Amino acid sequence: MKSNLLMNFSVDKENNRVKVEREFAAPVGKVWAAWTQSELLDQWWAPRPWKARTKSMDFRVGGSWLYAMVGPEGEEHWAKVEYKTIDPQQKFTANDAFCDENGTINNEFAQALWTNTFTEANGTTTVSVAIQYDKLEDLEQMIEMGFKEGFTMALGNLDELLDK
Repeated sequence: MKSNLLMNFSVDKENNRVKVEREFAAPVGKVWAAWTQSELLDQWWAPRPWKARTKSMDFRVGGSWLYAMVGPEGEEHWAKVEYKTIDPQQKFTANDAFCDENGTINNEFAQALWTNTFTEANGTTTVSVAIQYDKLEDLEQMIEMGFKEGFTMALGNLDELLDK
C-alpha cells in the first residue's frame, strides 16, 4: 500500500459544504466498484470496530442503499442513500440521511447531498467528495458527531480492501 496518497479534508462553513479529496492506489474500475457494490461497501464503509451491513441496495438513478452501521455491542444506526445521478466510473450524486431499519428518514438529523467524482491518472484514482448541507447547523452537527474521524478511518479501510 502506498503511504503518500493524497488526503484533503476541508470544511467550508460559509457554503455549508465539506470537501474530501482522497487518492487510492488502484484503477478507477476497482475504486468505483468499491463505492457502488454493497458486498464491497460492507467491507470498508464503517470505521472500526463498527461494521456496515447492507439491508438492500439498488444502484441506479432513483434507487437506494439502505444499511446499518453496527457497533461492537450490536447497536445499529441506519442510513439511507438515494441515488440522484450516475455517470459510470466518473461521478454519482446521492442524498444521504439517517433513517430507521425500514428506510423512513429521521428528520432530527442532518441530510446532505453527496457528489462523488472519480478521476484516474498514473495508476491511481482520486475520489473527490463534496457534501452539501442545507444549513450550517446541519454541517456542524455532523462534524460534532465525529464525521471527519470516522470517514477518514473508513477511507483507510478502503485502502486495505483495494490492496488485497
